Amino acid sequence: MKRMNRGIITAFSAIGLAQGLKILTHKNLTGEWDWRQAFTTGGMPSSHSAGVSALASYVASHRGARHTETALAVVFGVIVMYDAQGIRRHTGEIAQLVNDLEDSFVSISADFPSLEYVQREEELKELLGHQPIEVLGGGLIGLLLGLVSASYEKDERRRNRRRRIPVH
Repeated sequence: MKRMNRGIITAFSAIGLAQGLKILTHKNLTGEWDWRQAFTTGGMPSSHSAGVSALASYVASHRGARHTETALAVVFGVIVMYDAQGIRRHTGEIAQLVNDLEDSFVSISADFPSLEYVQREEELKELLGHQPIEVLGGGLIGLLLGLVSASYEKDERRRNRRRRIPVH
């Protein structure tokens, strides 16, 4: 891939693959095909985890584990993965509680006409973060894709070197 950043392509490919797999995991859980799952947050596998682990494993394989670029990719990847299963997941759980509370207000306001309550048109989005297993699933997908991409690039370089060396 001349003039293209294979690390970025690898990371975005992992994100796309993980988002596509959400359709299959949703079908497996519910029995229904839902193509909108490809454009949602949360769920199995974590596309954020797939993207950052693909980038980190590609950089580590390409540049070496002791390189600064590897350190940056790994540290930021761990932060993203921790955030996905921590803060974002808890935000989704809080949204679920708020939505349940609003449902309670709706039923209570029916019993008390003097209570003026205006219900929101849309509920808060509840599926924001990931369970640890979803983060792990995305991480494994990204790890594999990153290693495959780096291996492919190494093979490509070897083939190009052989073409340049004249054989007598």
